[in-house]
Amino acid sequence: MLSPLRTPPLRRAVITGVGPLTCVGIGKDDFWNAILAQKSGIGPLTRFDPGECHARCAGEIRDWTPSNFFPPHRLKRLDRFSQFAVASALLALEDAGISWSREKPQTNTGVSYGTALGGISDAEEQHRLFLEKGVHAVHKTLALQIFGGAAHSNIAIECGFSGIGTTNANSCASGSVAIGDALRIIRDGLADVVIAGASESPLSPLTFSAFDFIKTMSRFQGEPMAHACRPFDSHRDGFVMGEGAASLVIEEYNHALSRGAHIYAELLGYSLNNEAHHMTTPVPGGEPVIRCMRNALADANIAPEQINYINAHASSTQVNDANEIMAIKEVFGGHARNLAISGTKPYTAHSLGATSAIEAVICALAVDRSFIPPTLHLQNPDPAFDLDLVPNTGRNSHLDYVISNAFGFGGINSCLVFGRVK
Repeated sequence: MLSPLRTPPLRRAVITGVGPLTCVGIGKDDFWNAILAQKSGIGPLTRFDPGECHARCAGEIRDWTPSNFFPPHRLKRLDRFSQFAVASALLALEDAGISWSREKPQTNTGVSYGTALGGISDAEEQHRLFLEKGVHAVHKTLALQIFGGAAHSNIAIECGFSGIGTTNANSCASGSVAIGDALRIIRDGLADVVIAGASESPLSPLTFSAFDFIKTMSRFQGEPMAHACRPFDSHRDGFVMGEGAASLVIEEYNHALSRGAHIYAELLGYSLNNEAHHMTTPVPGGEPVIRCMRNALADANIAPEQINYINAHASSTQVNDANEIMAIKEVFGGHARNLAISGTKPYTAHSLGATSAIEAVICALAVDRSFIPPTLHLQNPDPAFDLDLVPNTGRNSHLDYVISNAFGFGGINSCLVFGRVK
């Protein structure tokens, strides 16, 4: 194990609120009930005709009613991606019991957010209108909606959070990076509360087709269609695209204690690196992924043997699942066989930058509620993956320390470590 990267921090960061917004549930209770019920939100793509695409399914939020969260005048300035971001943040704040006011800016509350593609789906629709009817048919605030920074900016505007604000665009690791940045913000004393998470709304014809063209998405067309997403399965053939968001309230430990907040888990460690190798193919041998997990453990100041559960990136692609399992075996050695490891994208599909934020919510709730979610749809386990992959059925288990991995295009690797507060 590497030596700790720092002495134990004086300021601790804890999770006191969660706001998942996914195809299996909106809000903590509906979302967690779906996790316990082992329910998948993946189904046939209905948002548009996939045309010549080989991929035919997605994780759509079919019951999204933005008027439940926003008045009409506010909706005029929020595209679907920003609606998800702000609504998710409001759910997390409500869960945490934190008040907010647009009239009284809170300088010690920040926002750290992520997205892979920002407002691309609404931009596509506006481009269609532009081609058909000209520039005057385009939404008057399009320029303010499509950039990635609209995520944290709209949350800050909605709630009056005038502290540190940032949105990263680190592909499928964006949510994890946003949460890791929040940990550093709290540690460094730049804020007492940070709303951290990610939002994604990528289900539009051009974007969907672009991912289909590079053969990263599953071409499964059997029944049930949800089985298209099957991490660690011998027949896995790609990810299933989804949409959604998740926000977490990351709070300085003593600040949380002072107001009697419920603490789900402590955010203990974070690591980020780049493979500097290829936009989609990992480095053979997995050294950067190995280093990323080891550095996160060192940042958390805990040993590999203390980890109970890993929420794997598990994108359901042949190469990446194999690379991740190989890296886990290298990092954890003989302890790897004592670990529970699951991939939870079969629940929510892969909502690109938002997925790792959604999975962080799963990790926090898993620690709080002593439950390990399963890897759904694991019917034919890859014989090379001879570890405990929690197939199909979750289990009750006391969890002290949990890891969440997130890997993105461009060779971006991120790892978070969560723990039970002690």
